[in-house]
Amino acid sequence: MSIVLYHHPFSRAANVIWMLEEAGVPYDVRFIDIMKGAHKAPEIVALNPMGKLPILTDGDAVISESAAIGIYLADRYAPGRLAPALDDPRRGTYLRWSLFAPSVIEPGSMAKAAGWSYKPGQAGWGDHEAMLSAITVAIGAGPWLLGETFSMADVIFGGTVRYMLTFGMLEPRPVFTSYAERIAARPALQKSDARNAAIAEANGLKRPG
Repeated sequence: MSIVLYHHPFSRAANVIWMLEEAGVPYDVRFIDIMKGAHKAPEIVALNPMGKLPILTDGDAVISESAAIGIYLADRYAPGRLAPALDDPRRGTYLRWSLFAPSVIEPGSMAKAAGWSYKPGQAGWGDHEAMLSAITVAIGAGPWLLGETFSMADVIFGGTVRYMLTFGMLEPRPVFTSYAERIAARPALQKSDARNAAIAEANGLKRPG
């Protein structure tokens, strides 16, 4: 197998399993025990100077950051199926919402939960209510971010929405929960959930809290 995912089931690498299952490519999983600090080992930092997961290697290619991994996999292994072509007008929408998850939803939700004091105009994630409205606009017409076409953007964006709903980090608006339900019905997601659970069990892991 040329694709190797450096993984821990309680990290963002869990969502990369779903990406790989949707792409339908063979891959190997290398468990990294972040609870014991293994993600800061020199060989891991050599791959990702941040010393964080996920990290994916594909031959000589090394990719970190979950959204980047998703975009890479879709472009290389599922163009036209999980990623619009470069000249497809939907490409802009695809990239927009793929990057909205890590750039806006994650920091915006964290800022809200932590009670950060900041000026929305000076923060890349802006105002929390505006963020919720943008999510509503993105998925309101449905069923997917690109209308009738499921794409890797739904794995990146949808994986974030699903996770945050699960852990009470996002307001459970009906439009959000119905989108999460559609995501949960994806066979590739069900397979990835089972694999993440099996890896956790094999390593004696229980999610904190």
